[in-house]
Amino acid sequence: MQIPIVHGIYADEESNFRTFYPRNLEPVALNSGISQGYLRPAEGVANFENSITLNGADRSSINWLDVCFRVISGSLYKIFDDGSYEEIDTVAGSTQCTMDYSFDYLAIAADKKLYLYDGTTLQQNVDADLGDVLDVVYIDGYFMTTDGSFLVITDLGDPFSVGTDKYGSSEVDPDPIVGLLKVHNEIFALNRYTIEAFYNKGAPVFPFARIEGSRVNRGLIGTHAKCEFKGAIAFMGGGRNEPTSIWIASNADTKKIATREIDQILLSYTEVELSKTVFEKRIDKNHEQIWVRLIDQILIYDEKTSEAAQTPVWFIRNTGPKNLCWAYNKWIVGNDDGLVGYLDESISTVWDVSVEWEFQTNIIYNESKGAIVHELELVGLPGRVTLGNDPTVWTSYSLDGETWSNERMINIGLQGNRLKRMVWLSQGGFRNYRIQRFRGNSDSHLSIARLEARIEGLEY
Repeated sequence: MQIPIVHGIYADEESNFRTFYPRNLEPVALNSGISQGYLRPAEGVANFENSITLNGADRSSINWLDVCFRVISGSLYKIFDDGSYEEIDTVAGSTQCTMDYSFDYLAIAADKKLYLYDGTTLQQNVDADLGDVLDVVYIDGYFMTTDGSFLVITDLGDPFSVGTDKYGSSEVDPDPIVGLLKVHNEIFALNRYTIEAFYNKGAPVFPFARIEGSRVNRGLIGTHAKCEFKGAIAFMGGGRNEPTSIWIASNADTKKIATREIDQILLSYTEVELSKTVFEKRIDKNHEQIWVRLIDQILIYDEKTSEAAQTPVWFIRNTGPKNLCWAYNKWIVGNDDGLVGYLDESISTVWDVSVEWEFQTNIIYNESKGAIVHELELVGLPGRVTLGNDPTVWTSYSLDGETWSNERMINIGLQGNRLKRMVWLSQGGFRNYRIQRFRGNSDSHLSIARLEARIEGLEY
């Protein structure tokens, strides 16, 4: 019999069945003839030819004029295609920042300040009328910022000047503005419990006007917990008197993409911790993904795979890259230790550090009659390993969803041993139900299409 592996089940102490999403394995929807999809190793991170190690955390990135720009620790850098870099100048703060650009300037909102770079000089906008800068977007010749209370625009043609009358507001609900986003050349003010849209009306003072009927009755929990996604707004937040979740807003309505399990994961964090979440979009190789970067893990939603599976498909990276930037025909990424590299699907190590992967099955059940498990076999693509590695994969099982048996290990083949069968024999039995768990690490670099089990049902 075939046992599903795209996601599994476990139990918790509150008497809940919980969904177990693959960790450091990426679900791919593909009819291979073996199955309708498979799990492949989450892409690793490789060093550039000129390895980059800078001092401090990666804070943001953008491709401007076909060059990768990154804010790392307290500086703005150019990162070139061979891994060489140029430090440009100082940027205040140490937390996540926002980057956007016009025809002439790269803008950076960092530490409540606005910086502008013209390709030669990085300068701070010190106009007293600017106020604090929580976020920035560029639209129709203006840089628009927010201080949490107002929408503020720079003067047309002079991004270092702000007029005393260049203020707008989002006033349908008395909740603070948390972030800004541009979608379809419209500005969205993402407030704590509501979202409002604005368009350029061309008025003589503040040119942007509210789009009536555009209000969304859910809002944003943290400035960077949002991104444009397929012409809509993906964000973390919620409405008044409801817990935080993950949504896509479009046409004045919201669609929830978080599952019950994702909601339960979010409940394990405080609101302050969730406010530090960063959303990133990645569209690549028929994947349309939203990366939800929490303080200690990345939850990844794949729209295309979800459509194929007809259910929301998520997976988790326990450790990984941040601030994805498509430049030089690759995804350039950073981390919290000043390393800069790029995603590489030929490896699953992250900056040469081994990463452990894990997945679980759904419940194996024989109507309470029990069964004997004679054989388990993973069907996939072994033999794609580094020369000299002899990788192993472990399996264990649970009869209650919480406690697990001792692990059983097998070797899955050296480099080139692509016909290796990954089989466990004499796997015991169960009287009620059973969940199987598998784990390995980057050494195996293994894609898994199917779990096949030879099980003998019992009669009582």
